[in-house]
Amino acid sequence: MNELLLLASLVVTFALTLLFYGLFGKAGLYCWTVLATVAANIEVLIVIVAFGMEQTLGNVLFASTFLVTDILSEVYGKEASKKAVNIGILTSLSFIVISQSWLLYTPAATDFAMPHMQAIFSNTPRLMLTSFLVYAVCQRFDVWAYHKWWAFTTKKCGDSKRFLWLRNNGSTLVSQLLNTLLFTFGAFAGMYDLSTLLSIVWSSYVIFIVTSLADTPVIYLARKIKPGD
Repeated sequence: MNELLLLASLVVTFALTLLFYGLFGKAGLYCWTVLATVAANIEVLIVIVAFGMEQTLGNVLFASTFLVTDILSEVYGKEASKKAVNIGILTSLSFIVISQSWLLYTPAATDFAMPHMQAIFSNTPRLMLTSFLVYAVCQRFDVWAYHKWWAFTTKKCGDSKRFLWLRNNGSTLVSQLLNTLLFTFGAFAGMYDLSTLLSIVWSSYVIFIVTSLADTPVIYLARKIKPGD
């Protein structure tokens, strides 16, 4: 069931990214960045077993934010993709502040939600802060790498439209490896033993390889779509 859910979430997440872009253009991608960032910061707290590997959720949603910056880079340019990264960074930081403020309230005797909120958020500032820092580093690196690959392929073949698959995968696969290593050891070191940490790194990166390859036809399609703006 977990395997089917992961595959379905990949299809649905990328389809929604395209839908936001097709309907609202650049603004839609910025909105999706906010939605995916908040949801992924919650979803990443869940550890599951799928395809015989232990892994955290949130990988597909995080992967969609890399797809967003690649689409923005390809269609609107470097500054637009950097703006999406800055939106994501501020969103993560704001979510950390807001979610932690909820725990400061004294619940009423009839409240049923606070114990569950405390169970989810009271022990997760480290995870959220790590996620925030890793997001900031890896997304900025991804934008930089995308345009470095683009400049390289344009220089070699003299056509800026060619080799979209190379700049897309070349930047994302390296960025996701950096993301996986930094987040796993930053968030879970001391909580799990080394073998579990390495298992999470491997399984998460396998997911990122799949999502990176799967988003290649999506970004080609996005380049053909006439956005809502």
